[in-house]
Amino acid sequence: MSRRGANGAIGLEPELAISLYRTMRLVRRFEETCVDLVKDNEIAAVVHESIGQEAVAAGVTAALGARDYLTSTHRGHGHILGRGADPTRVMAELMGRTTGTNRGRGGSMHVGAPDLGILGANGIVGAGTPIAVGATWAARTDGGDSVCAAFFGDGAINQGVVHEAMNLAVIWDVPVIFCCENNLYAVTTSLSDMTGVPIIERAGGVGMPVTSVDGMDPGAVHDAMVEATARGRRDGTPSFIEFRTYRYSGHHTAEAATGVDYRSDAEMESWRRRDPLVTWPERLAAGGILAAGGKEAIDAEVEALIAESVRFARNSPWPEPAEVLDLAYAGGAGDGFPATTWGGT
Repeated sequence: MSRRGANGAIGLEPELAISLYRTMRLVRRFEETCVDLVKDNEIAAVVHESIGQEAVAAGVTAALGARDYLTSTHRGHGHILGRGADPTRVMAELMGRTTGTNRGRGGSMHVGAPDLGILGANGIVGAGTPIAVGATWAARTDGGDSVCAAFFGDGAINQGVVHEAMNLAVIWDVPVIFCCENNLYAVTTSLSDMTGVPIIERAGGVGMPVTSVDGMDPGAVHDAMVEATARGRRDGTPSFIEFRTYRYSGHHTAEAATGVDYRSDAEMESWRRRDPLVTWPERLAAGGILAAGGKEAIDAEVEALIAESVRFARNSPWPEPAEVLDLAYAGGAGDGFPATTWGGT
């Protein structure tokens, strides 16, 4: 429950406020650990870290109910963990093991967990939005009250499918909350070089409620989501929320090797002063919500969970070569597929 007071003071139930910190800490340490594992080639691919954007993942997912959905992006580990996916299985997925959430087939950019309403991360920019509209429309048609958080970045605001999905949600009364994580850059291109009007003006043009929120404040994120989900359940109304946030890392783990330089030291420093992993526990402590030693206890708990996740993944089996086509097709390992499916002879 949210009870935000005046002047931006924390107005959340203490248990929820502390839980938001724990989620942010889990996401931060998970991402930092992934960077180390990529460097050691234990994760055999680049990953797109969400270091700096943890408040959005924590606040959004804390406002979702058990029957709600979520679609994610290539920068989606935080969304998946915030929704309640087991970190040990997510880590195993990134390390390509059969104990992963998708048996090692999805990897970093395609983690899914339908039992948790996670309809998948997606490596295609903006592609989660039509999936969100379709799934939520189906659930509402069946008489449910599900809503869906559809994540995408500022770069996706120029994708036609995002606008098509928003328009369809409006005219069909499909309660998708379009969650735009505006971290100012699409890869290395500034938002100011890509759009001529503010993001929320783009969304407001299709006829849905829009708002822009401080994405470095998990309480503000949560409050905006609570309002949007309540409106969606009650009226079937979709919403658009811009979360103003920032990534402290590069676009992905290989960016440093490219030598690109597109952000000033002053810009980086100004955003680092707003790090939610620092400012939020300070606010909790100042408000008497987090007792002395409470932060350290949570940090230690998270550290143990991360260590166990890595241990579990390292000790999990690799897929067998003979299983390479398993789960790729509805018929199992490709049995029964005509040769013409492949465009061959």
